[in-house]
Amino acid sequence: MKKKAILIISVLLAIVLLFPIPLRLRDGGTVQYRAILYMVSDVHSLATIEEQEAGKEFNEGIIIEILGFEIFNNVD
Repeated sequence: MKKKAILIISVLLAIVLLFPIPLRLRDGGTVQYRAILYMVSDVHSLATIEEQEAGKEFNEGIIIEILGFEIFNNVD
């Protein structure tokens, strides 16, 4: 009985810590998938005025953060 309770608690804890919630930002199409332990951002946002003058219209890429530390970023 004790092993079963520990298993159930650990599964519920894993679901709470790892299950992402999608958030859609109003910056041109960015979607953030947030969980307590990590965040993945699929970036598609409008470029700044300086970037638009250089011929770039959008910022696109992926940002991955684990425990608040940026692990991967390929946003142009």
